[in-house]
Amino acid sequence: MNFRTVLNSKEIQKPVKQIDYQSKIGLIGSCFVENIGAKLSYYKLANWINPYGILFNPLAIEKALTDIYQKNVYTQSDLVFENERWHSLHHHSDFSNSDATYVLTTINKRIEETFQELQTTSHLVLTLGTAWVYHYIERDELVANCHKIPQKNFIKRILSVDEIRKSLENTIELVKKINPEIQVILTLSPVRHIKDGMLANSQSKAQLLAAVYQVLSDDILYFPSYELQLDDLRDYRFYADDMLHPNNTAVDYIWEVFKNIWINPDSYPVMEKVEKVQKAMQHKAFNPDSKQHQDFIENIKHQKEVLYKLYQIQF
Repeated sequence: MNFRTVLNSKEIQKPVKQIDYQSKIGLIGSCFVENIGAKLSYYKLANWINPYGILFNPLAIEKALTDIYQKNVYTQSDLVFENERWHSLHHHSDFSNSDATYVLTTINKRIEETFQELQTTSHLVLTLGTAWVYHYIERDELVANCHKIPQKNFIKRILSVDEIRKSLENTIELVKKINPEIQVILTLSPVRHIKDGMLANSQSKAQLLAAVYQVLSDDILYFPSYELQLDDLRDYRFYADDMLHPNNTAVDYIWEVFKNIWINPDSYPVMEKVEKVQKAMQHKAFNPDSKQHQDFIENIKHQKEVLYKLYQIQF
């Protein structure tokens, strides 16, 4: 008996330009890109992640890439002061600080760095989390993060399919202006956003998915993270304790599918060598001063040197 319906890989469009050790991958969006980014980093595949911190809705992603494309410079008038900290409404709370100068320096430096990164990025993963957005009444603008400002200061609404589609088109156009050769990968976060209720989450995901399918092309492809979690694994044993986020087993499974689709098989032997070194580095010695352990350390050092010499991989 078969207790699962496995996603048929034939349903997933395979790219012409796969990822290898000459690639650089950018990842922007919901917290799920952090999971994929961690896997890329583990295997020492060049990547950069969320220059504005975690972003959940497509308009927040568009705003971030607009800032980066235009090289906008943030000033103190762009910040809000709440709960004894300065915040940017367009950035994650990781950027917040009691020192406004620190916040602005960090934000502006990240904008400048990301513009440079995008020029040499081969693949860009955009992960959408929700279609629900918050409008900050005082400044008459949509925000990426409310920073625990009282909810009475916001108007909440859901984006239409057409608004999402236009936002994605604008985002991709901006990215292509910076780097015409970039390969865009769109995906939906498998994280369940049920703070607003299960029905609202389903509506949100449906709006996002409908819009995504309207913008796909040969260089804008879709990877089914959401479907792998919800329809393939489809069991609470693949969720973390909060029953909302994928657990490590689920992340590993989705990563394996991503690897099989997106990473060039010629890179697999190198990934295996990198993983061997990574696991060796986690080894805890019973007797650190023994000759056996010193030989072990020297062997790891040699393996690192070989990987750097052949592939410029640094640990």
